[in-house]
This record gives sequence, structure tokens and C-alpha cells, in this order.
Amino acid sequence: MIIEVCANSLESAINAEKAGATRIELCSELGVGGITPSLGLIKSVLQHVSLPVHVLIRPRSGDFTYSEFDFKVMLKDIEECLKLGVSGIVSGVLNQDFSSDMERTGQLINASEEMSFTFHRAFDWTPSPNTSFLDLQELGVNTILSSGQKPSAESGINLLCELNELSSSCQIMPGGGISAANVQLFKEAGFKALHFSGSLQTKTFDQAEKINMNSEKLLWENYTSVSDVKIIKEIIQKLK
Repeated sequence: MIIEVCANSLESAINAEKAGATRIELCSELGVGGITPSLGLIKSVLQHVSLPVHVLIRPRSGDFTYSEFDFKVMLKDIEECLKLGVSGIVSGVLNQDFSSDMERTGQLINASEEMSFTFHRAFDWTPSPNTSFLDLQELGVNTILSSGQKPSAESGINLLCELNELSSSCQIMPGGGISAANVQLFKEAGFKALHFSGSLQTKTFDQAEKINMNSEKLLWENYTSVSDVKIIKEIIQKLK
């Protein structure tokens, strides 16, 4: 089974490899669902980790309907990943009605060339998941990361299983709330890939920040999130 750990830092990526992960999805800012990591982070992870690395291409937080300027940045980021020898791209685009934007997603796939392409959890907003899945599969998407259009993959497992039955060339990879407590459900259901961060929130200092830098208070500035070796190992052990 493919164990993909969503790593948000060099430390998280190194911990994922130590714990026995088979692949890394590299991103930044898990607190907003992930955005494209910096070039420096991508290079550092490729230098220090031997696992295949898939890079999230999402230029900003928020929705998945991108402006012309956003989309140019996405294509440029993919170009840089290709030069660096990244193994895969994780991305996706929606129309304003939340349907999959097939034209732009196709452009992202073409730009990715030999790199694997995963359509990320923007899929969980699509109004007709079965139709969208079949269209994306035909388009050439290799993997779809999904929680089954529910807050967690466990609560969305029925749809995930339904999509898995439709799969011929595109792999369904459950992600969202996967832990040691529920991971066997996905093994028993026959999934061949799983996605989780295995992260631990660590308090970095006790005193309150002098000035809050986050106007929406989406993130706690005295905490950091790092993928934890013990947590990842515990999840993997449940699959044996």
C-alpha cells in the first residue's frame, strides 16, 4: 500500500521517511488546507529525502477557481518542479459552479509531462462526484485525493468505495482524518493508497504573541505542526 504523508516542512519530510512512509506530498500551511511550498523547501526535501515527492500546486488559500494571474503562477511552479525532478504534481481547478474545470486541469496535466498528477481535495466540492471522477480519469489524472465529500474520509467511505469501483486507471486515495483508530477500515475496503499528515501540534512558547499576524485567527502563532515519527509508525503498524 502507498502511504503518502502530507509534509509541511523539511523536518516533517525527514520524519515521514524515518517512520516508513512510501511517498511525500509536500506543501506549506496545513492550517489553510495547504499551499505551494517554497522553491527552497522543495530543493531541501529532494536533497535530504529519498522518497518520491509530490508537490502541491495551489498558489493561495481559499477557493479553487483561479484568476489568469494565479493560473500563470501555477504553470510556472510546475515548470520549476519538472526541472528539479519532482515525481508528481498535486493540483486541480474548479469552475465557479464547483464542477471540475477540465480545460485548465488538462493544461496542468500537460505541463506536468512525465510527472504523476493527483487531483486534490477540490474534488470534494464537485456537485456530481461520479461523473467528475470518470471525466478526470479520462483526462489522464492518475490519482484523486478525497475524503468522500465529507469532513473526514471515514464518514465519506461509502462514496470513496463507490468511486473505487468505477476506477480503471485512476487511483482513489482516501485522505482526511485518517489515524491509527480508523486506518484498518480503508485496508479492509481494498484501497491501495492512503494520505495523512500524522502531525503533532507543538507549543513553541508559552507567552502570548505581541501582535497577532493573522487577521482571521485561523492559526495559532505559538504552535507549530510537524509530522511525527511515532504517530506515522503507529498508523503503518495497524496496516500490517
